Amino acid sequence: MKNVIFAGVGGQGVILASKILMQVAMNAGYDVKESEVHGMAQRGGSVDCHVRFDKKVYSPLIEKGTADFVVALELLEAMRKLDYLSPQGMLIVNRFKVNPAPVEAGLAKYPDDIESWLCSNVPRCHVVDTTQALKEAGSNRALNIVMLGVLSNFLEFDQKAWEEAIRQSVKEKFVDMNLKAFNLGKSITVS
Repeated sequence: MKNVIFAGVGGQGVILASKILMQVAMNAGYDVKESEVHGMAQRGGSVDCHVRFDKKVYSPLIEKGTADFVVALELLEAMRKLDYLSPQGMLIVNRFKVNPAPVEAGLAKYPDDIESWLCSNVPRCHVVDTTQALKEAGSNRALNIVMLGVLSNFLEFDQKAWEEAIRQSVKEKFVDMNLKAFNLGKSITVS
């Protein structure tokens, strides 16, 4: 069983990233289940998706402490989903910060040094700087696909399978940009 959680804020494409992973797993013959949790997504609220695949999956929800991967498109969202990660699990987190509404309103402060805390406390923590990849992709809206490309390096599916799943999941006019973003993410070196 593979358990993957995508976490981000509204507008970052968390749901699309999960749909592409679901598609690649279904195309490979796996039983796939997914669950979405929407916070105040339109206002930058938390959004996360649980994706599970195996020969047979009975529940769409990932239990705390059992996720193989948490892919966070934003640092604070990584902190929020950390309790789902298994002790052997891998955290892949974008270095990017999105100020939540209370911070924007001046009612709270964005926590200091999340990145170093994560790297000190999560044995398999990979902080990814997507800045250059997004520049080359031509759109900041491709962050979800860049991060999916990073994740793809740790899953069993080959390049053609990912490309097919992307083609099946996005509108035709966005296929080329998404394929480029995926490949840029795949080429990001993580230690």
